Amino acid sequence: MPDRRPLHHQRMKLFGRRTRHNHFPWFPYLDKLKRYYKWFLWLALSLYFFLSSTSSAPVLFSNPLPLKQTTLPQKTTTRALTESLQFSTSSSSPVKIYIYELPSRFNKDWLSNPRCSTHLFAAEVAIHEALLTYHGRVIDPNEADFFFVPVYVSCNFSTTNGFPSLGHAKPLIKEAVNLISLKFPFWNRSRGRDHIFVASHDFGACFHPMEEVAIADGIPEFLKETILLQTFGVKRKHLCQEAEHVVIPPYVVPEVSKEQPNPAATRRDIFAFFRGKMEVHPKNISGHFYSKKVRTKILKQYGNNPKFYLKRKRFDGYRSEIARSVFCLCPLGWAPWSPRLVESVELGCIPVIIADGIRLPFQSTMKWDEISLTVAEHEVDKLESVLDLVVKTNLTAIQQNLWDPVKRRALLFNNRMVEGDATWHVIQELAGKIDRSWKRQVTGTWR
Repeated sequence: MPDRRPLHHQRMKLFGRRTRHNHFPWFPYLDKLKRYYKWFLWLALSLYFFLSSTSSAPVLFSNPLPLKQTTLPQKTTTRALTESLQFSTSSSSPVKIYIYELPSRFNKDWLSNPRCSTHLFAAEVAIHEALLTYHGRVIDPNEADFFFVPVYVSCNFSTTNGFPSLGHAKPLIKEAVNLISLKFPFWNRSRGRDHIFVASHDFGACFHPMEEVAIADGIPEFLKETILLQTFGVKRKHLCQEAEHVVIPPYVVPEVSKEQPNPAATRRDIFAFFRGKMEVHPKNISGHFYSKKVRTKILKQYGNNPKFYLKRKRFDGYRSEIARSVFCLCPLGWAPWSPRLVESVELGCIPVIIADGIRLPFQSTMKWDEISLTVAEHEVDKLESVLDLVVKTNLTAIQQNLWDPVKRRALLFNNRMVEGDATWHVIQELAGKIDRSWKRQVTGTWR
């Protein structure tokens, strides 16, 4: 029977039956992919979870976050500084001090004269040397609580009598301040409130041995906001201590402690001792009375008394005389303080302080009333009776307190700071002034 369908249907028979594979030749591969897609999916998920749980694996499909930059601590420049980090004190957070490295004309050049590091004003050298190996010294000034400015102004022995000339002191320190204020930002930001200077002279930063002249000159304006380490201190108001300050002991070479290692075992055959300047006519050419006439009164009243060993001439072996004495007189000179105070304590002789209103070093920690006597300037005529009374009452107690190694150590500056020595006590005093630290004020940390 003839095919009655339309012609185009009949023509379609001329072609073979078309399948999906004929239209899309990649379909055979798709069929194969269907068989294995589950395996591919399992493998991809397994790989993803494995990499996500591994800390060292790279981050996939995203950019990793940048690492926080780590700054390594700077290496110390000297072996001594590295060793000094082993030094420990009772403070868990030490006072951090930065030391300016000034040109040698401000300090090291003066050491060409050996006296510079040994005379009674040499605390400026000793403190500098001790701080160089202090465990709280920082190399990065941004970490500092305080800034130490090492300028030696007491080593110009150019006067005819051999005493230091202080005429160059203010210009030299001013030059140092100009230098650090131009090179660093730390002086300008605090106006020097956290900067430390040593002023180990008769009247501190007034830089003159005569009190009237020192008061007239006053403390230089550029130092009035700073912290001064000074031997001068009185309980009354005084223009030469109007800046923030710490009273420190005068310098005595630390070897003195070895001269009398056991004061209790020493035979003391001198009742009262003094060797030094005692003027018969104390008024000098400038019209001033040396020692406010106190030493002259002592000489006139006790010069022929066998219980008093009074000598006016110099003697290199005078420390052996101190070591033999029960009482050592420490009257004022031009200034109220004297190195005899330190020498007496170190050699086990009870210091008898004759200087009205004097403030003694480290009074917050040193109990001076337990190791010394104080006699008013106008009562030197009663000196013998005062000493006799002590012998009858509490001499042994005072001597036992005085011979305590802890108290003797507190007044000596060592080249390398020792816990409990004079530099150590300076650090403790500075810790009490931590509110002056610009860094602590900004960070709000006080411990």
